Amino acid sequence: MLKKIPIQQLRLGMHLHALEGSWLDHPFWKTKFVLRDQSDLDKLVASGVQACWIDSSKGLDVGLAPVPAKAAPASAPAATLSAPPTLTQATSLSQEVKRAAVLVAKSKQAVKALFNDARLGNAVDAERCLPLVDEIAGSVYRNPSAMISLARLKTHDDYSYMHSVAVCALMVSLSRQLGLDDTATRDAGLAGLLHDMGKAVMPTEVLNKPGKLTDDEFKVMKSHPLRGYEMLREGGTATEGALDVCLHHHEKVDGSGYPHGLRGDQISMLAKMGAVCDVYDAITSNRPYKNGWDPAESIRKMAEWRGGHFDDVVFQAFVKSLGIYPVGSLVRMQSGRLAVVCEQNLESLVSPKVKVFFSTRSQLHITPELLDLSSPSCSDRIAARESNAQWKFTHLEALWADPESLKLHGVTA
Repeated sequence: MLKKIPIQQLRLGMHLHALEGSWLDHPFWKTKFVLRDQSDLDKLVASGVQACWIDSSKGLDVGLAPVPAKAAPASAPAATLSAPPTLTQATSLSQEVKRAAVLVAKSKQAVKALFNDARLGNAVDAERCLPLVDEIAGSVYRNPSAMISLARLKTHDDYSYMHSVAVCALMVSLSRQLGLDDTATRDAGLAGLLHDMGKAVMPTEVLNKPGKLTDDEFKVMKSHPLRGYEMLREGGTATEGALDVCLHHHEKVDGSGYPHGLRGDQISMLAKMGAVCDVYDAITSNRPYKNGWDPAESIRKMAEWRGGHFDDVVFQAFVKSLGIYPVGSLVRMQSGRLAVVCEQNLESLVSPKVKVFFSTRSQLHITPELLDLSSPSCSDRIAARESNAQWKFTHLEALWADPESLKLHGVTA
């Protein structure tokens, strides 16, 4: 039976089912386990979390201790204890990036734990991922560029985990652009978080190979959608949407994808969304064998694949959700200066806020200056996208994100 109790009434032997409050306040990323370690109990009491749910059918009850809140119905599923995210007040990129940095760091550890459990053969409990999805969605609702841009920055060691976090955030942002409701958006976010679970059981020498795969190695890697689908289905808690995206995020609308060679309307809308989000994060991220493409350059290249790889309606909505020049893009101004895109303008995709920092005429760095291209007083405009593969600037992230947030994320400004 589920019971809500004050955190002070917890004791060893109780089965912790769920924690009240923000997921970021919790000392653990997962719940649903029997408390057996005094150090875990001490962390909970010191965390500031005020209340929790216990399952007395799986552990000790509170006995005669007073219960301040009435028990939840015994039939209530765990997922109902955490409602879908609701629309929150928008914030600026500079405000949200600091909160997003904390969330990204904790999300990475959560997904790492999820993958490790899968490698050990433990069942994947999709329900325990819902608080994480809700927190990511909340950040995207406040300012989508913060979470999405930070999650794009990865190291070789954390690529697989951060890719899952990034695709979750991209799916939430795309869902909002397509006008999906909170429940459908939450399902899309969960699907994004779990879409690559099959990679948890891929051979590490193939998964992390710093070069082109052989035909046999690629055949092994192409099995990851089906392996992930089987793992999620066996867990028994994944939604139909999460199962679908896991199995079909490598399908292409022209029928050249895998594992089933589906084409056009044979592919669900959610799987089409997953395909776009998966590819964008993959090509913009640094990998062992190549550096990621610039965000704006990636949008341009993906546009060339539209109609064969991606659904046109989904791709257009994806571009609107990110902007033609996503945050972090390197651009050349009409004045001859180079700039980094710092924030989107919801009224005009071609007029974001940019920070100029380099003169192509003098070939020298200049004092960074923030320009709002939507302001009538601003006479400069974006002339073209630029590739940092040519310029090799090493400090672009520090122009749009504060050093403290980057450091927390493991990036040196």
